Amino acid sequence: MHSLCGIDEAGRGPLAGDLVMAGCILHVNIDGLNDSKKLTAKKREALYTLIVENSSYHIVKFCAQDIDKQGISSCLKQGLQEIMSRLKADKYLFDGNQSYKIQNLMTMVQADQKVAEVSAASILAKVTHDRDILEMAKKYPEYQFEKHKGYGTKLHVAMIKKYGYCEIHRKTYKIKALEPTLF
Repeated sequence: MHSLCGIDEAGRGPLAGDLVMAGCILHVNIDGLNDSKKLTAKKREALYTLIVENSSYHIVKFCAQDIDKQGISSCLKQGLQEIMSRLKADKYLFDGNQSYKIQNLMTMVQADQKVAEVSAASILAKVTHDRDILEMAKKYPEYQFEKHKGYGTKLHVAMIKKYGYCEIHRKTYKIKALEPTLF
């Protein structure tokens, strides 16, 4: 029997919060797996528990300071290498089209919709990311993270304009709405 480790990330694009990466090797078939973005929060939470109970998995997090210092690509490459060193599998499949020149890593666009192990990794990463950002919403209520999960929505940008950055903001991410205009 050949094992496949699916790998995905959540939190690549937000202006705040961690980049969360997960690798997952399923030990049983789990019904209902899909790209985490296509599932409700309630369904993701239920599947998260099933995945944790029926897989080998590893989760890696990079905070805003890591991302600002190393860059998102470097963090993604490090996360992939850590997952591959922790989870032994015959094959490794990462959602997307970028392998970061890592040996023995396959990539597939929309793998999180097509391959159960990648769907499971997607759910692990998204649930972890969202749980963490909801905890930060309690610490920094003025930013209303519970409403936008750190993404660059109009509300979030307005809160940054009003309050400035907090410790979980990625300060190297350019926000057009915050840049000075020439007119």
